[in-house]
Amino acid sequence: MARKAKTVARKTKAAKATKKKTVKKTAPKAKKIARRPYSKADIKELRAHSKARTPVEKIAKLTKRTVGSLRQKAMKLGIGLGHQR
Repeated sequence: MARKAKTVARKTKAAKATKKKTVKKTAPKAKKIARRPYSKADIKELRAHSKARTPVEKIAKLTKRTVGSLRQKAMKLGIGLGHQR
């Protein structure tokens, strides 16, 4: 009977020890969105690309802006980009 009690005690101590060693993993911090306003030169460039019918993905790479950002700005300016033509 004494042996059973000792093995149970050992198992619980081992379980407690493993619980202490676990480390909580935290999610990596998300990058803060850097919003850049459109300058007059950016708008002029966007109008030129629209007239030249440059693909939106290519404009996005050249201007280092997202496709969504370019589409939104073009919509506000009333010019067509991509599927809107």
